[in-house]
Amino acid sequence: MGQNDLMGTAEDFADQFLRVTKQYLPHVARLCLISTFLEDGVRMWFQWGEQRDYIDSTWGCGYLVASTFVLLNLLGQLTGCILVLSRNFVQYACFGLFGIIALQTIAYSILWDLKFLMRNLALGGGLLLLLAESRSEGKSMFAGVPTMRESSPKQYMQLGGRVLLPG
Repeated sequence: MGQNDLMGTAEDFADQFLRVTKQYLPHVARLCLISTFLEDGVRMWFQWGEQRDYIDSTWGCGYLVASTFVLLNLLGQLTGCILVLSRNFVQYACFGLFGIIALQTIAYSILWDLKFLMRNLALGGGLLLLLAESRSEGKSMFAGVPTMRESSPKQYMQLGGRVLLPG
């Protein structure tokens, strides 16, 4: 078998693989972008008592307010993840998840912690990509090809998401 035969076989394999997996890749991409929210929501479910006690001791707000905060955080994250994965109300889900990021930043006093700031910027970048993907774009003469004269909010969201995501 020569080098050209191997290259042809590799290309054929890659084409076949992409044909088979093409329908699943958008779902996998969405799952990757929201995986942090999903993991955090599930962890809150299993560590309910620890989370509630931490909020209560940090804020000194009492059992009921701490429980309400943890419940709001848990439901907000899991509901947002389910809506994004099911492709229903994706814009509302993303705005809700942006709210969760802001809420956690305030609640856990992590605004000035560089590690968590970078994490939150990356999460925001992922949400911007999800928002951009969910927006419908008008018809143009060159479908899917960006033009120099026209710039849409979707393109700016994609740029912002791509810049923030590696954070």
